[in-house]
Amino acid sequence: MKSETHHRIKHTRRYLIVGVLTAAPLWVTWLVFDFIFSQLSKMGTPWVVALARAARGNSQVLADLLLLPGFQSLLGVVFTLLVFYVLGWIATQVIGQRVIGWLERLVQSIPLVAAIYGGTKRFLTAVKEKPAGVQRVVLIAFPSPDMKAVGFVTRVIRDEVTGEELAAVYVPTSPNPTSGYIEIVPVSQVVSTDWTMDEAMSFVMTGGATSPDRIRFRNPAGTVGAGGADSAMKSGPGAVS
Repeated sequence: MKSETHHRIKHTRRYLIVGVLTAAPLWVTWLVFDFIFSQLSKMGTPWVVALARAARGNSQVLADLLLLPGFQSLLGVVFTLLVFYVLGWIATQVIGQRVIGWLERLVQSIPLVAAIYGGTKRFLTAVKEKPAGVQRVVLIAFPSPDMKAVGFVTRVIRDEVTGEELAAVYVPTSPNPTSGYIEIVPVSQVVSTDWTMDEAMSFVMTGGATSPDRIRFRNPAGTVGAGGADSAMKSGPGAVS
């Protein structure tokens, strides 16, 4: 009797673990898409509400349909994506570029808003453009020379005293890469990888479960400017060992 109970407990535990491992990728995917969907829906909802109010005079049925929670959320996403598409088209036109330039100058004349807008724009530009002299996806030493954290180089700066090149590295958290840490690391201590941004993001968002089969963990001895002596960093999640 005791042996049979132990056998059942063992199988129950095993099935629970297998079930969690099976559902985890779907759950993480759902969380990401749910976050994106909810944000797009919030941005477009005011437009849907305004459309429903305008339609109420002609068709109460249509107005009620537009205000149904599920339909309202879906239409809000459609409205937001349509606005992004139109904005992207306008930004490629000469007149649109002039209008956007005027709006940017207006925004940058407001002290606090200018700091937020300017910082966000510079960050997105840095992520989009590969920095000179170093790979985009790198490893930095954390929390010891024998452990590494995945990071994204946003720009390269210089030490005003020694002239040494320093890399500003964004270290994302897992599984949410939108939060993380900024580390300033000597370029000589950065380990460059051949991973793409998509591969690195998949690695972070899946907690390391999805990644290429190979990665350069250490730089060859004697290399300069791409890595070298490993040193411990004081912060940064997403470490791999």
